[in-house]
Amino acid sequence: MTVYDQLYAARDEGYKEFQAKLVPNIPAESILGVRTPAMRAIAKEVAKSGERDGFLASLPHTCYEENLVHFFVIAEIRDFATCVAAVETFLPYVDCWPVSDQATPKAFRKNHEKLLPYIKKWIASPHVYTARFGLRMLMNEFLGEDFTKEYLELAASAAGEDYYLKMMQAWFFATALAKQYDATVPYMEPGRLDEWVRKKSIQKALESFRVSEEHKEYLRKMR
Repeated sequence: MTVYDQLYAARDEGYKEFQAKLVPNIPAESILGVRTPAMRAIAKEVAKSGERDGFLASLPHTCYEENLVHFFVIAEIRDFATCVAAVETFLPYVDCWPVSDQATPKAFRKNHEKLLPYIKKWIASPHVYTARFGLRMLMNEFLGEDFTKEYLELAASAAGEDYYLKMMQAWFFATALAKQYDATVPYMEPGRLDEWVRKKSIQKALESFRVSEEHKEYLRKMR
């Protein structure tokens, strides 16, 4: 069975309707309605099989779920060079936020020095979901031990009025407030960020359990 055949067999019409509401910017008919655990199971089988490279080369895919499985398969590639090459090939085909957001390649975790130039390139991309993916990788991989203030400026540099890009910027800065508060809080002053992004970042931080009440009290004054 092809990946599409496996996905079609696992489809759920009720879940399809739910997914179509979450992803309004792609055609509803491109959504089969497959739940994430089933897609991850299919991806693991493909990643271990001789069909992996053929599936990754079969772009563009027919349906939304094939794109999700594609990124889940990429996330299983352990060799950094092979993994990042597969990511770069696929990113231009990413057309919605769930595909951009679902997978985090395992090969990225121990290769931050090699990864950072790619993140900088992705964030500068005019393609919304490439830039969004770059911001998410910066958030996931560089707000911990490897953090420097440079990364806040890099996230702030993402340009564009697209809702899904600006929402990821806000998610990044809200997470940065939780993990690197002292360095990040100056960006909550008016003028440092797009005003919508600034206010949304504060809102998300106020909703977070990872931001202290003391910090939230200060942030409330900056809204």
